[in-house]
Amino acid sequence: MSELSPAEKPGILIASPQLRDPNFAGTVVLIWHHDSEGAMGAIVNRPTRVDLSSVTEQLAMPTPVEPTPVLFGGPVQQDNGYLVFGGPVDERMGWNPEPGVSITASQEHLEKVLGQGEPFLLCLGYSGWGPGQLEKEIQGGSWLYAEIDPALLFEVPLKKRYEYALSLLGLSKNQVWMMGPISE
Repeated sequence: MSELSPAEKPGILIASPQLRDPNFAGTVVLIWHHDSEGAMGAIVNRPTRVDLSSVTEQLAMPTPVEPTPVLFGGPVQQDNGYLVFGGPVDERMGWNPEPGVSITASQEHLEKVLGQGEPFLLCLGYSGWGPGQLEKEIQGGSWLYAEIDPALLFEVPLKKRYEYALSLLGLSKNQVWMMGPISE
């Protein structure tokens, strides 16, 4: 298991099986920005009832043929969409936390990715932590940390992402028992 480095790098957060916060219970979160001012990311394993076709219709974009769920990225600014794709993206337009993983809120990038047929995730809202908050939650047992794995994001089915994320650490749900204040 990895700890956050002093550089507070991006990664994957896996909710402790005992975490009961309704926003984060059973979630896997892609953290794309993390520094001394806080952290920002999106939940990548919780679908909403919204389908991508309704989003593209609202944006007057070509509608995708296959049904594609839009994900609940987190409780902050749920009217904003964040596109997670194979990138890259100009740093003025988004984040590149790992080779082969980029994040942007750009509608132009969504149109481009749809046109190319590449794998992507569209997350509504984001998850955010203030200065030192995420480190405290990790130390308190709410989260496990893993390196970013593009396969988790683009190849593993939604329903299997939590178990897959745990397997990145050599764990299964039954093997994790976190001690500490985990009802955040």
